[in-house]
Amino acid sequence: MQASAAPQIRTLLLTDLVDSTHLVERLGDAAAAELFRAHDRLVLELQRRWRGRLIDRSDGLLLIFERPIDGLGFALDYVRGLRDLGRDLQLKQPLQARAGLHVGEVLAWENSADAVRMGAKQLEVEGLAKPLAGRLMALARPGQILLSATAEPLAHRAARELGERGELLVWKSYGRWRFKGIPEAQEIFEVGEPGLAPLRMPAHTPKAWRDLPLWRRPVALAAEALLLACMTAGAWFLAQPKPAIAFNERDWVVVGDLRNLTGDPRLDDALEQAFRIALEQSRYVNVLSDMKMRETLQRMQRKPDVAVDRALGSEIALRDGARALLLPTVAEVGGRLRVSAEVIDPHTQTTVYAVSADGKGIDSALGSIDEVADGLRAKLGEAMQSVQKTSVPLPNVATPSLDALKAFAVARNVTSTAGDREQALGLYRRALQLDPQFALAHADMAHLHASLGELGQAREEWRKALSIPQRLSPQERLSVELMLLQYASAPEVYQRKAQEYLALYPDDSRIIGRFAVNYWHQYNDFRSAEMLVRRLLKPQYERTGISRYSVGIYLLGQEKYEAALIEFRRAREAGFLGAGELYARAYDARGLHADADRIYLATPAGRSGWRDEAAVITWMDRGQPSRAAEAAAAWASKADGINDVQESLRARAAIASLATLTDQGDADRALQELLSRLNAKGAEADAIYSPISIELRLYAGLLAAYRNDRAGVAEALRSTEGSSVVRDYPTVAQLHQVVQAEQERLSGQPQLALARLRPLVSEDTALVVVHWALLRAAQAAGDADVAQAQTRWLATHRGRVFAENTTADVLRFLNAWASRQASSRLQEGQASR
Repeated sequence: MQASAAPQIRTLLLTDLVDSTHLVERLGDAAAAELFRAHDRLVLELQRRWRGRLIDRSDGLLLIFERPIDGLGFALDYVRGLRDLGRDLQLKQPLQARAGLHVGEVLAWENSADAVRMGAKQLEVEGLAKPLAGRLMALARPGQILLSATAEPLAHRAARELGERGELLVWKSYGRWRFKGIPEAQEIFEVGEPGLAPLRMPAHTPKAWRDLPLWRRPVALAAEALLLACMTAGAWFLAQPKPAIAFNERDWVVVGDLRNLTGDPRLDDALEQAFRIALEQSRYVNVLSDMKMRETLQRMQRKPDVAVDRALGSEIALRDGARALLLPTVAEVGGRLRVSAEVIDPHTQTTVYAVSADGKGIDSALGSIDEVADGLRAKLGEAMQSVQKTSVPLPNVATPSLDALKAFAVARNVTSTAGDREQALGLYRRALQLDPQFALAHADMAHLHASLGELGQAREEWRKALSIPQRLSPQERLSVELMLLQYASAPEVYQRKAQEYLALYPDDSRIIGRFAVNYWHQYNDFRSAEMLVRRLLKPQYERTGISRYSVGIYLLGQEKYEAALIEFRRAREAGFLGAGELYARAYDARGLHADADRIYLATPAGRSGWRDEAAVITWMDRGQPSRAAEAAAAWASKADGINDVQESLRARAAIASLATLTDQGDADRALQELLSRLNAKGAEADAIYSPISIELRLYAGLLAAYRNDRAGVAEALRSTEGSSVVRDYPTVAQLHQVVQAEQERLSGQPQLALARLRPLVSEDTALVVVHWALLRAAQAAGDADVAQAQTRWLATHRGRVFAENTTADVLRFLNAWASRQASSRLQEGQASR
């Protein structure tokens, strides 16, 4: 047998049939055998439905799932199925099970065929996740499903996949519990259906008990009473408690400015950055980012470079909901270099405790930082086992060179203050000259390039960082892998890996935001994107203005106009004055074009009026195709001038759309120009983002279908046949279905097109173009009711028309035109009545 190469994140479900031995004794062997055969059929059916793999069984079950929602779906159906089975067999006692659900790392391996023949299980699963799931199951009451703090948010967020039943579930938290053999306290949750689940606090067992404060435990209460009886007035000061902070897992800390008392300037920025890097390896402690602290200082009307000392750091902590302030110091004491850090209670500004480490000479500084950071994590409540597991020495995870670290720290400061791009990149390059193995510098350069839309350079730097994996922390390595997956793999692969990452690091704002964008661009799922990004609307996260703007986009895509406008306004109030197009579209969607212009012109992007893609969509929507054509031509010329291959292709798609849909130009020539550019530049565009050329070819097929050009449609399908992009990217797959439906309509088989499209429009994630194609198929089939319903949908779902964003983002041209046409038809129909 061979173990998997590395631990994998999986969902484990353990169940136990309540009083099964007593049940067998009461029923007798024959009746019990019939019961367990029926039980096995139920389990097999649920395995298929929820994609679970049965690892072990006796009186209970051990199953493994890829996703927490699948494990929860199995557990809920299993509880209900047992109840129904008991009723069907007319048992005198209810048939119930306990269940524990957890997400964690496991090692899995296949046993050899010989071992399986001798009675071994086909698959073995081991790891700390397994006993933790077992402890949850053992703690559960009959009929109760308990979840760990890792499984609950992932399952809760995906509960909508359970349909209407998911909205009726009750979710309860029972606080933190201690399990025998598990070093850290665990928060546990229950989920269940009213009437089926107990929805009650579990009872203590010898192996599980609530993690209550000492003063709330019965023995402690008795001792306190005795102590109070014995205390005298003269001894009151002896009983004063030492300062403490009620710090919980994933609480936040503020890191104040390093006090450098050595006089050596190399230590100023370098050690402060090293201290942050060391703390950020923790899954237990969250560190308020530099950018967030600068935002808070700006709100306080303080200069961004002011020293964050005890008083100012405490105020920042109180404003941003951080539990503690950490003040690091480096000094020469008795001929040795001492690194120390105080933990400050921000409410009282008193030192709760301090940790220090001494070393010989400046070269000892990074080792001392490691020692101090580990000590602080333990003081704040993190289990030492976790500290040892997640701590990588600073020389390994960052750099052994203080000069390189200083250049890196200054580069981060420049980046976080929106400083000069070239200055920041120059500092990162200087850090890499001093230490060519400084992987974190490559990762930071990649993030800077990505933030500026320079995806090719970003991917190159991420690859360089990943080529030095031994110089990245486990978290940073997973983060870099995710960044590369976002542009180089199927969305489903990225989603699975992102869920695994957030199970381990649930407060990483960068990954949460990108995960939300993935739902938006790749799945057209505005609701899931909204739920994700709302997690970032907390005082501890930086750039909440951008997060609020994103929430506004996702609400616009759900036609919640007033709610979207509120979030867009809050984004402005929070200081985000960037992209304003979709804020303006919330007004355009309701025909308030003057308000839309006012909003857009007030943003940096709109100061010169509507330009490029935004202008094309605006004038198409407002019924001014000649202005849209002028904007498209100017856009194409600009993109060619700066040699932006993606923008050039998208501009040609806009020109072809206008020529085809509104007779603004020669449609044959425009479509041929688009396809010629695709043949010449498609590979170059795909090197940046692989789905682009396939979506553009399908879009060209769609425009050909509009012109009843059967050859053009066939060519689009032929050129994309067998493409992995069509298979792996949900929005491209939908577009492919639409082009196939148009081919069926053109070949005189509109009923086949209707049958193909109807299942797609039943989903909230259907593209606008699916509704448009269904309208055309219904008209060809003579189905007036379906045609009228789709006309109304296109005319009224204006938020989706504007907010929809696919891989190449060219469908918005057709969306705007189709919606305007539908609105005109409805108005004409109403006028003729």
